Amino acid sequence: MTQEFRHIVRIIGTDLDGSEKLEYGLARIRGLGTNLSKALVKKAILNEDIRVGNLTDVDVQKIEDILKNPMKYGLYGWLLNRPKDLETGKDMQLIGADLALRVKTDIDDMRQIRSWKGTRHALGLKVRGQRTKTSARTGRAVGVKKKAIIEAQPREEKK
Repeated sequence: MTQEFRHIVRIIGTDLDGSEKLEYGLARIRGLGTNLSKALVKKAILNEDIRVGNLTDVDVQKIEDILKNPMKYGLYGWLLNRPKDLETGKDMQLIGADLALRVKTDIDDMRQIRSWKGTRHALGLKVRGQRTKTSARTGRAVGVKKKAIIEAQPREEKK
């Protein structure tokens, strides 16, 4: 069965460019990285050299099914983006809007329990221990104009 090339392919609510290789095209979906997309292509028994635009509807359906139930197809838990979820205790793979919503609720929970990370998020500061003395200095005067300060000071008259 010959199928024509599609320039835009929709997989799990995301429009993908048909000219990209399959592994890198799948990595454009929010919540998927290159490692998981490579494992996904192997589990779906697809050629890794084909382009996204050459996928058939059956292949797209197979990829979506594996993404919805990754543990059912034998993908390792360390590949997924939500290992040992706090609420369910299961390994999960969140994609797209579900991932964004879960990250937002996690940050809100950290703020509510007033953990260090939650406090840093609330203040809009760096969260993971980065330095803030020289970076992240938006909205304030960053440098000092030495010449302007010297001219503004009153000069002492010598006697």
